[in-house]
Order: sequence, then C-alpha cells, then structure tokens
Amino acid sequence: MGCFLLAGTNLPFSVESFAIRWLFLAFGALVGFTLWMRIDRTEHFGSFHLVALFCLFAATASASASEAPRTALLKVLSLFLLLLYSATGARAALVSRPGQFVGSIVLSCELLVFGVAASYFAGFDLFGNPNNLGAFVGVVAMPIMLWSVLTAERRTQRQHRSVALALCGFLLYVSVCRAGIVSSAVVIVGLAFGLRRPGLVLKTAFCAALFLEFMAVASPSHMSELMDSLNARFIFKVQSIGGRPGVIGSRETPWEDTIAAVKHHPWFGTGFGTSDLRGAGSVGPSPIYSVEGSNREHGSSYLAMAEYMGILGAAPFLLLLLFLIRAATRVYRWMRTTGDVHHYAVPFAMVVVAGLIHACFEDWLFAVGSYLCVFFWVSAFLLIDLTSTNLARRMAPLFVGTAPTETFQRHVHVRIVDM
Repeated sequence: MGCFLLAGTNLPFSVESFAIRWLFLAFGALVGFTLWMRIDRTEHFGSFHLVALFCLFAATASASASEAPRTALLKVLSLFLLLLYSATGARAALVSRPGQFVGSIVLSCELLVFGVAASYFAGFDLFGNPNNLGAFVGVVAMPIMLWSVLTAERRTQRQHRSVALALCGFLLYVSVCRAGIVSSAVVIVGLAFGLRRPGLVLKTAFCAALFLEFMAVASPSHMSELMDSLNARFIFKVQSIGGRPGVIGSRETPWEDTIAAVKHHPWFGTGFGTSDLRGAGSVGPSPIYSVEGSNREHGSSYLAMAEYMGILGAAPFLLLLLFLIRAATRVYRWMRTTGDVHHYAVPFAMVVVAGLIHACFEDWLFAVGSYLCVFFWVSAFLLIDLTSTNLARRMAPLFVGTAPTETFQRHVHVRIVDM
C-alpha cells in the first residue's frame, strides 16, 4: 500500500515506484494466496468472490477485442492480482489479528494526515494536485478518523484523533475537491442518522462555520481569494448544459465524450482499460491516475466502465457493486438497531460508501494503478467477510474494546438474522 501511495505523491522515488508497485502487488498476491490456503479459517469463497471471478472473465474477453489488446490484457492482469490479494492475503490479516490489523490502519491514516498537513503548512504539495488530496481525505482519511474518534477508549487517544479529524476537514477546505467534500458529507450524515445522533451533524456544521469565521478574521484577504476560487471551482468552474454555469460543469465534456463512445460500442465496449480515441477529446493526465495513449479521462468510474465493457460486459461489475451496497446497508441497519458503532465492519462500510460516491466524479474505481483503488477493494472484500454471516454472532470476537459495551449486551440477541 505504501508503494502505491508513494507513486501518487511528489516524494523522492515516486517515479521509480510506478514500476516497483506491480512487483509488490504480484508478490503480495502470491504470498497472500499461500498464507490463505495454510491458515485455519472459517471464511471461504462465496458468491461475491464468484462474481469477482466473472468480472475477470468479462474483462479478459473485452481486452481481447480492444484496439490495444496488449495494454488491455496487462490491465486485466493487474486487476486479477488485486482481486487475488484482496480475496486472500488481506482477508488472512483480518482473520489472524483483527484488532492489530484495524488498529494499524487507524494509526497509519492518523500519521498520514499529520504528515500531509505538515507538508502543506511547509509549502510542499505532497499529492501534486487538489483532486488527489481530496480523494485521499474524502475516501480514506475522513471515514477512518471519524470512526476512530467515536471508538476511542482513552481521553488522550480521542484528543489526538480529534485533531487529525479536524485536519481532514482543513485539508478538504484547502483542496476544494467537490467529490471529496460530497463523499465526506454523505458519510457523516449517514453515520449520524444511523446512530440516531442528528446532533453529530449539527456539531459538524457548527465546527465548520466556526472554522470559516476564524479564517475570515485571521486572513480576510486570503479568505476572499479562497471564496472566489471556491465559486470558480466548486460552482462555476466550467460552462454546463445550455451554456450556463453549474456544479457538474467540469464533468460535462468528458461525460459527453464517454457517452458518444458508448453509443459506438454499446454491447461489449472498447476493451478493458482502453478507450476509443477516434474523434474523442484529447488524452491527458487524470487527477487520480496516469493515463497513456490508449486512454483518456472519463469524469466518472461508472461511465468509464460503460465505455470499457459495454452493457453486457459491465453486468458482472454492476452485480459486484450491488453486493457492496447490500453489505453497507446491512451495517447501516445494524447501527440503527443497536445504536453502536464499535463493530469493525463500520469503518470499512464508510470507506466503501465514500468510495462509491467519489467514483461518480473520478475514474479510479477499476484503475489498479491508483492507491485509492487498492485500498477501496481491500476494504470491500473485508466488508463482505464481516457482513457475510449473522452480524450479532460475529460481534464478540471483533469488538474494538476488551469487553462488549452495554449497548452490545442489550442488543446481541436482536433480530439481525432478518438481514
């Protein structure tokens, strides 16, 4: 994960990691599969993993008909390695030591948030562009840190995690990344209503207003400049339909190009990971991952998949996403029933929900070269494991603390089986 993350930054050796990351992924998939076959486990491969296998078959068939079959087949190979690692090695880590595994994810996110914030204050752009920064904060850091604050066991632990959470909000503020802001807002609102704590939304809104007021007093000129930038980038960035400015104006051109390509290849697409560039827009760098001469920006992961795979080829991928939506819904219903947030499925569900929303505006969901794609699919496979059986029965061994809370003790026999 660190190697993939390094490739998306401006740090030294980031260029070298573009090639090295594939070696890490192949090694992780091979070793992870070996460990998975050797450990004692109760989880096995299920319907979700079978659908993932069908996705690989569909991607291979699509790649063979691509105008750049070699590039497409290499991308299918990278997708196979990612799914193999997510279905074996990542799951083995959760089965063997769930508390240590989730704790290490929380600690890593916390350190990364402090590091990214420190680099920003020092004048160094760690991620290279605001969309990349917003993707990291909105999909990874914000959900993980929000959950970690709510489940902190000690006061000092809650305090420094709260600082990291506040820095996440600051980084979203300076990035002005619409996709990251929307995904974070949906996660916060969904968690508040899932726990039946609407006051959490009010506290968040109050803190945001207080922060904006502080920025306006501390640096009015900078605040004015930033608000002008906010109006230009968040609302009026590019002319939208009918020549009028709009919220999604900057996505209109790539969306129109993608829809035109889908009309030319409606059933089986242009080939996995490759685009039909004849008459389309220019090829350029994507805000999340680098594209080559066989690809371009689509403005949405779902439109990109429609172009790559077509209507028929995209069917198993859509079914895979429906499995994730169902799993996230189970976690939400469990929170509504118990009023508890301590289960390990909760942070992974939050990451999945944030990722699915963010993917509406950026095309990274099946771009294995993106660190965001790697983290998302590892979280997705772990979420499926944590919600595959009766959530109440799986609660005890995967509880955050050393002993269940009163909420869990009261609700351990609720009718979760109906899920």
